[in-house]
Amino acid sequence: MSDYLQHIQSPSDLRTLPAEALPALAEELRTVILDTVSKTGGHLASNLGTVELTIALLRVFAPPGDKVVWDVGHQSYSWKLLTGRRDRFATLRQHGGLSGFPKPEESPYDAFVGGHAGTALSAALGMAVARDRDVGKGHVVAVVGDGSLTNGITLEALNSLDDANTKLIVILNDNEMSISENVGALSRRLGRMLADVRYNRIKAAAEAAGHRLHMTPLRRVYHRLEQAVKSLWLRNAFFEEFGIRYVGPIDGHDFNALENAFCTARDDKRSVLIHIATQKGHGFKPAERSPCDWHGVGAFELEARRPPEGRRGYSQVFGETLTALADSDPRVMAITAAMCGGTGLEPFAARHPARFFDVGICESHAVVFAAGLAASGYRPVFAVYSTFLQRAVDCVMHDVCLQRLPVLFCLDRAGVVGSDGPTHHGIYDIAMLRCLPHLTLMQPKDARELAAMMKTALAHDGPVAIRYPREPGPAVDLGPDIAPLPIGVAETVMEPEGADGSAVWLWALGDMLPLACETAGLLRAAGVRCGVVNARFIKPLDTARLWAQARQGARFMTLENGAVAGGFGAAVREALAAGGYDAPVHACGWPDEFVGQGTTQQLMQDHGLTPERLAQEVGGSGGTSRLHLGRE
Repeated sequence: MSDYLQHIQSPSDLRTLPAEALPALAEELRTVILDTVSKTGGHLASNLGTVELTIALLRVFAPPGDKVVWDVGHQSYSWKLLTGRRDRFATLRQHGGLSGFPKPEESPYDAFVGGHAGTALSAALGMAVARDRDVGKGHVVAVVGDGSLTNGITLEALNSLDDANTKLIVILNDNEMSISENVGALSRRLGRMLADVRYNRIKAAAEAAGHRLHMTPLRRVYHRLEQAVKSLWLRNAFFEEFGIRYVGPIDGHDFNALENAFCTARDDKRSVLIHIATQKGHGFKPAERSPCDWHGVGAFELEARRPPEGRRGYSQVFGETLTALADSDPRVMAITAAMCGGTGLEPFAARHPARFFDVGICESHAVVFAAGLAASGYRPVFAVYSTFLQRAVDCVMHDVCLQRLPVLFCLDRAGVVGSDGPTHHGIYDIAMLRCLPHLTLMQPKDARELAAMMKTALAHDGPVAIRYPREPGPAVDLGPDIAPLPIGVAETVMEPEGADGSAVWLWALGDMLPLACETAGLLRAAGVRCGVVNARFIKPLDTARLWAQARQGARFMTLENGAVAGGFGAAVREALAAGGYDAPVHACGWPDEFVGQGTTQQLMQDHGLTPERLAQEVGGSGGTSRLHLGRE
């Protein structure tokens, strides 16, 4: 293998390479990415597909003077390797290491954070306008995936582009789906075309000739030609309507074609969109054959050439339970925003395809679509990562809760999610949702309780959200006899020892229950009377149980895998105050800052969320209340 990569310390070194060296460099990059991701986990298929694209970008444009904004930055591994971070690449997604996404504080070459889809075009447009106002120099490039093209924010940015009167370069990385399937406006244009009198006259004549001659092959050829003409017409017309020149499609693995297209866009005085066709997983046959399986992977044996097998967790139990519930209730519908596999909905989609809807990366639309189904008598379930529901909170409030519609939100990846870091931690959902009237919010301690909560939610005449973590949780036997839960009733897991005296009560949410029990064990060993409650419900809170404990002089500690500010601990304080109790509350969770990347264990250690630390805090508190028990 060549060793070009070790001599590239910055993009300027890349530009000195002869063109004939680029294929070897691309092979080196793929080898490094494969080797690293096999050890660290990460987004593999998308990065293997953007190697040539990245090399060509850095040879034609000159960041950081030129700004390159990645839309969904999990395709930027080659970018990191070629912009001075090769020596640290082994720390990718590790505790204290390189981020798996663009991160401006990590490198001046990273123009903008790219963790959620759909933001690149708006951000790049803002940068271009700022450049023009400041009479600055440099190009602004947005790299947008085909999936992001359907996102509402992207379409809103396109709508603003012509009025902004600026020069912007857009690279459409099309690695899976056709544009016509992703963009609604194209369908409308197609409709107008199909309604055109001349078009239909020609079409009718051709079809009539084929039928008269009974020439089925001719009709097939005609159909294919028709689709090709439509495709060419639509691509150009759609983007030209937004004031942007269309170039493409370009082979995303052809260096010469890429560099020529980028030079054309760079030198054009107008905004230009370059449509590039890439292959997910390019250069690694297993990922080429099954890009979804190799999209986001944990560490794996590279020699085995297969992704790691995950343990049966909440996502899988959710999908199996929802499928079973739908078997007996035809009102149940399932919705995902381009995360069918990640949320566990594949069994549902296979069993009930007519009741399964993948709306693409359009979370706001998913929520309002669910509201429309619910208003029509159905029981829609929107399975979404907690971090992505953030994008649709307005719709949850205005279109679901305001009308008290029975929509079930299943919030996967709630809490910290490890190596994906701050853009993907689902730690803000409690604070965002518990203030919404009519919403019931809960979290299970294990998979069996998740199934019970789903039964509870689908029988409830109002909006419900269930949050659960990425971690698999304790193994339990689901069994056939799972019953719904009484709404707003917690579970006492551990009673204080002895009959007399005040006690410390640990109220834990879901995956924090084991930590609460371990902490209680240490407190008991130290002679502190304590009990543990599995809260189950964040809203409505079990105030009857809480107030009864407060009347006995209890002190409280709350434990949540969520942000402390506005979170479950705050809800407990508010409930105690509403009952007239001034009991001390230690609220334990994540601080008022963006939590970094690392394993859940590493992050909890960093922030003092360990049995020893918590026992020390509550045992020696003397009734002092603190918002966060983090590292001093």
